[in-house]
Amino acid sequence: MMKIHFWGVRGSLPAPQMPSQIKSKISAILERLTPEDIASPENRERFLAGLPPWLFGTVGGNTPCLSVELNNSKDLMIFDCGSGLRELGFTQGRGKTKISRYHIFFSHFHWDHINGLPFFNPAYDPSVSIDFYSPQKNLEASLQGQMTAPYFPVHMESMGCKKKFHLITGPVKLHNVLVSSKKMNHPGDSYSYLVNDGTHRFIYATDTELSAADFMKTEENTAFFQNADLIVVDCQYTLGEAIEKYNWGHSAFSMAVDFAANWGIKHMVLFHHDPAYNDRKLFNILQSARWYTERMNIKGIELSLAMEGMEIIL
Repeated sequence: MMKIHFWGVRGSLPAPQMPSQIKSKISAILERLTPEDIASPENRERFLAGLPPWLFGTVGGNTPCLSVELNNSKDLMIFDCGSGLRELGFTQGRGKTKISRYHIFFSHFHWDHINGLPFFNPAYDPSVSIDFYSPQKNLEASLQGQMTAPYFPVHMESMGCKKKFHLITGPVKLHNVLVSSKKMNHPGDSYSYLVNDGTHRFIYATDTELSAADFMKTEENTAFFQNADLIVVDCQYTLGEAIEKYNWGHSAFSMAVDFAANWGIKHMVLFHHDPAYNDRKLFNILQSARWYTERMNIKGIELSLAMEGMEIIL
């Protein structure tokens, strides 16, 4: 069993809700309200349950961070250390079962994927062990670099946890799980990860500009992508934006749907949302992706929008 929890889903930089956006949501909800909707607690609950998801709740504004909880393991896997990592740390502090060992895998070291690390409370606990993993050789130096003057007042040496830095040169085995990496198309390189527990296959594929090479039925591609149960994939752009921003390192949602269909992937989660998009636009993009699957007669793919707090269990 794998439990995937989404702590941060935005790309580029954090995008908190503005007061004007919250007021707009409240106004839109009040316009839908009738006296009957508040006549009883049951009616109120029914009214709230019937609101569109872009109104009732929010996608979230933190940058990329996912955790993967493995069955029968007290360790926790983390993918990327965006600003969502801060909330993960707070939650661990409030939890009944304390995690004593974390395994953190980095897609790459752009700011939005590392800026939560200085605020990760467990890293300052001497009883905690953290293993850092990356296929890029500058792992330790990259993480230390953002925690030096004049960029940050606390050096990484102040983190009291037990730290180990691992250069990935092949599959990583953690308990009964195998984690494989694959270089993707992104400025400065970015790496996707495949988590395989022998029963389910989960792929984390942020910050990638999908190209024809990713669709080719090579031995490497097939072993990594074919028939995955779940892929969390970069869908930052619409097709028009992807054409306009060619070689920026991000994908259009329609290209990602084609990619998932090409590899027989069962469930695709749209991820790395543009910080300029509000909740309504993001849910419109999800609807457009679903319409696209219908128009192209693509069968067998479940589509979801990555939201903070969302959990998927495989």
